[in-house]
Amino acid sequence: MSADVWVGTWRPHRPRGPIAALYSSPGPKYGLPTNVGYPLHDPSRYRAPAYSFGIRRLHLQDECSPGPKYMVPAKMTMKGKDGNPAYSIYGRPRDLMPFLTPGPGRYSPEKAGKWAFRSAPIYSLASRTKEFANDQTPGPAAYGLPPMIGPKVVNKSSAPNYSLLGRSLVGSFYEDLSKTPGPCNYRVVEPSVFKTRAPQYSMLARNMLPGDNTQKPGPGAHSPEKYVQQRGQTFGIRHSDYLAPLIVDVVD
Repeated sequence: MSADVWVGTWRPHRPRGPIAALYSSPGPKYGLPTNVGYPLHDPSRYRAPAYSFGIRRLHLQDECSPGPKYMVPAKMTMKGKDGNPAYSIYGRPRDLMPFLTPGPGRYSPEKAGKWAFRSAPIYSLASRTKEFANDQTPGPAAYGLPPMIGPKVVNKSSAPNYSLLGRSLVGSFYEDLSKTPGPCNYRVVEPSVFKTRAPQYSMLARNMLPGDNTQKPGPGAHSPEKYVQQRGQTFGIRHSDYLAPLIVDVVD
């Protein structure tokens, strides 16, 4: 492309700052607070009073009162019903049923038996009940009564009593002294436990210096006559390109 296309001295270059045409923005859309309604109203603007209709409370739904809809009778006053006293006549009640009391010939005193006359005691043997298997009542032999002789009588005073003990094996003349512990059987407490501990020192074994244990060749293992020096190889140029050549012949 030739230079005649551009006008003047202007040439394409990177913009110095952001250009709105290069970006896809929604335009002049400002997030200002609204002036309509009650919530989120612009605090810098005047807000008119707003009213709303509330909903019925939940606790009012459980009430069963009819509300202000009462039919008060015309003859009802604040002190009660107004008017003349009224009476009513009830029907005749039914007669009570007569008592069916038995007569003198209905009794049989001879059949009263032991309930009316004295009789000898009568006993019977019944089978063991089912609840007896779970009965944990102790028997007569489970009780231990206190003895009636000796110092442990509960309701009686006892005379002084004495007892003779056997001869003790410790300290008697026939005590076996070979079973007593010897001097070495006692554990002696170190004095450093209850006294000031003296300084202590210890002697360690001699430390061996680390040495080289590898096998090294001796003087007879070398052969200098078999060594051939090889010519080394190098990389790069021998002389610098910036050195001027030596001029021997000078032309007048």
